[in-house]
Amino acid sequence: MPLLEVPATLPNVDQVEPLLIGGRPVAGDGEVMEVVNPADGRLIGRVATSSPAQVDRAIDLAASSLQSTGWSALPPHERARILARAADEIERKADHLAELQMLENGKTRKESRGQAMAAAGIFRYYAAVCECSEDHMPPARGDYFTMTVHEPVGVVAALTPWNSPLTMGAQKIAPALAAGNAVVLKAAETTSFVSLALGQCAVAAGLPDGLLSVIAGRVETAVALVEHPGIGLISFTGGTTTGQSIARGAADRLVPLILELGGKSPHIVFADADLEAAAKSVASGIFGGTGQSCVAGSRLFVENAVAGRFRELLVAEAQTMRVGPPTDPDSVLGPLASFSHRDRIEAFVRRGVEAGGEVLVGGKRPEGRDFEDGAYYLPTIIGNVKNSDAIAQEEIFGPVLCFMTFDDETDLIASANDSVYGLASGIWTNDYRRAWRVSRALEAGTVWINTYKQLSIAAPFGGYKLSGLGREKGLQGMRAYQQTKSLYWAA
Repeated sequence: MPLLEVPATLPNVDQVEPLLIGGRPVAGDGEVMEVVNPADGRLIGRVATSSPAQVDRAIDLAASSLQSTGWSALPPHERARILARAADEIERKADHLAELQMLENGKTRKESRGQAMAAAGIFRYYAAVCECSEDHMPPARGDYFTMTVHEPVGVVAALTPWNSPLTMGAQKIAPALAAGNAVVLKAAETTSFVSLALGQCAVAAGLPDGLLSVIAGRVETAVALVEHPGIGLISFTGGTTTGQSIARGAADRLVPLILELGGKSPHIVFADADLEAAAKSVASGIFGGTGQSCVAGSRLFVENAVAGRFRELLVAEAQTMRVGPPTDPDSVLGPLASFSHRDRIEAFVRRGVEAGGEVLVGGKRPEGRDFEDGAYYLPTIIGNVKNSDAIAQEEIFGPVLCFMTFDDETDLIASANDSVYGLASGIWTNDYRRAWRVSRALEAGTVWINTYKQLSIAAPFGGYKLSGLGREKGLQGMRAYQQTKSLYWAA
């Protein structure tokens, strides 16, 4: 049984949700934020933001907890036991966590539950990594022997985005705790409820008091957190512009960073590919999660020899992807996460058409009473796009695909790499030599071959260029939250 019972009640509009500071519920001292359901525009609930003093308090409690509880010095199997209990608690509360995420950001209930279970898996994986990770003894080069050990950085500032708060939160909290650190997590403005509930699950597993806080707020709260002198590392997932701003501030203090930022991922289809399978994968790779994914395959390059046939297959596939309420099990696309975000996407499409693009499918809001009050937008494919067009270069973060063609492999690689981003990419071909050649030439942290969006917590993940710094997931994902020390012993 958990050490603390996590309430499974949904937000109440008549109450203000407390923060989680030092592992305990605390009323926020800042302004009250209203959270709206993007599926119908209704108020979900309210959460008070953290004052600067509460940010200080969360960091102070985290530092004190590291000193007083000996968390960092615990044998790894003891830290692992608590992380495994957190996984059990998240799994036990999966339906509740999924409901909160669905209400806050519009993901379908099915996808949200899948992400809740994935969050449990992330904690369980890092419990195993924590227990099984090893230090090293490099070969001696003299009359001595050496040891390489890994030590925590201290208090980690973690900042998560609104698109996948369950998995993103788990990917920061679990490895940071496994590495022996304390964590202060700043929730995205529109997904505070589910982030707080995720934190409660970790606390319920028996984390020492003070070791984990979840705070809420706007930009000023994030600034207060990342600029605090007590922070030993900053882990941020979100927009590139914000990440660059954080990096500039951290540079003056030489605070280490993990940044997972934007993407404009190329998805490539060669003429010898299984076109039917590729069409399904391309469609799900951009339209899944309503396109609100950093790895969404938003730039499509199709070999000219099959471009006409593939366009027909892809348009037909997009037309089968049902847009509907996130509560409907048949819905593939729910609403966008906010009405302002839909306005932004509509503006991108409008500018793309004005630049010469052709709407092949979608390009508008769905019609009907079911959609009138929600932030819905149809799966959209824009043809006649040049790779230099703004719509093909800027991250839209929505269900909008740019359809482009190519003839020459060398030119293709140049176009695919002609982007400030380098997060992910996909290749469809039955020629394994070509797959190897092109995958090695692509400037991206992840390359999928005859698949897309296959993700594993065991494989390192991150980007090239403006898509970020460092790696999350895998053993590297825990080591990123540690410092390396070499010990020399005289013989």
